[in-house]
This record gives sequence, structure tokens and C-alpha cells, in this order.
Amino acid sequence: MQIRSGKTLSPTTLDALDSGIMDMLRVNGRATNQEIAERLSVTAATVSSRLRRLEDIGASRVVAVTDFSAHGYNVLIAVGVKVAGREVEDVARDLAKLPEVLSVNIMNGAQDIEMLVALHDFTEINLFLLDHVAGIAGVNALSPGIAADIVKFEFNVAPL
Repeated sequence: MQIRSGKTLSPTTLDALDSGIMDMLRVNGRATNQEIAERLSVTAATVSSRLRRLEDIGASRVVAVTDFSAHGYNVLIAVGVKVAGREVEDVARDLAKLPEVLSVNIMNGAQDIEMLVALHDFTEINLFLLDHVAGIAGVNALSPGIAADIVKFEFNVAPL
């Protein structure tokens, strides 16, 4: 069970119709309520009310997702961050403000924080790591790794 914004979400909150609607929107985010209704053998009004309910309970949100390479980002790096002298959550919030950062995760392991970063080219790596990230108070050590190939990059399920 998950609590979000004072609402309780459980896996049983979503049924086969909810999943079918979300699956169709993942394939075609521009599908109309009528198109979805026809494919799932329900009315467009049912689809509309389900979409509204899914958003109200925090189970889904329809957003546009673009390929980062279409925006000129050709380098993907994962960066482990060790924190000292400051709260990890505060450092994570500062890192999340950097426009190059795709995700920031507070970890329980070798690193305090791990983040995924997209850069335009290799010449930006030193500037990003040494000037932007290392300049944030509390950042004690960095452990970057450059993605050589992307095997899977899919966000069908994400925290909303």
C-alpha cells in the first residue's frame, strides 16, 4: 500500500480496465477517449471518468516524453555521490535543480545519492562534474560512469 497526498493507493485499486486504458495511452498518447472506448468495449464516458479517477488518486498522469537524443543529448552518465557535512536530502534537492539531471535517487548503499545525467557531448562532462556538482555544499566525492550503450530506458511506471 502506498500513501500519496493523503490518499491510499493499493494494488487492488487498479483493475483490468484501468490497466487497458493506461496501456493504450502508452502506445498512443494521443488516443481519444472514443478510440480507447471502442478498443476496450466500453463507453467514452467510462474512459473519461476512469482517466479522471486515475489522476485524482495519483495512479497516472498523461505527459509527453521525448527522446533526449532528439534534444541533442548524446552522453548519458550515472553519477554516485557521497555526502559529508550536510543532510543528504538537502544535497539531493540541490542536485535535482541542475537542468542536465534526469533523476536523483537517495540510496542505501555505497553511495548516498545516485543521479542520471544527460549531456550534449563529452566536452561538458568536466564542467558539469567539477563546476556544477562538486560546487554544491555537502558533495564529498563523485563516482561517475558513462553509458556505453542503452539496453533499456523505459518509464512505464514512475513515481508521480
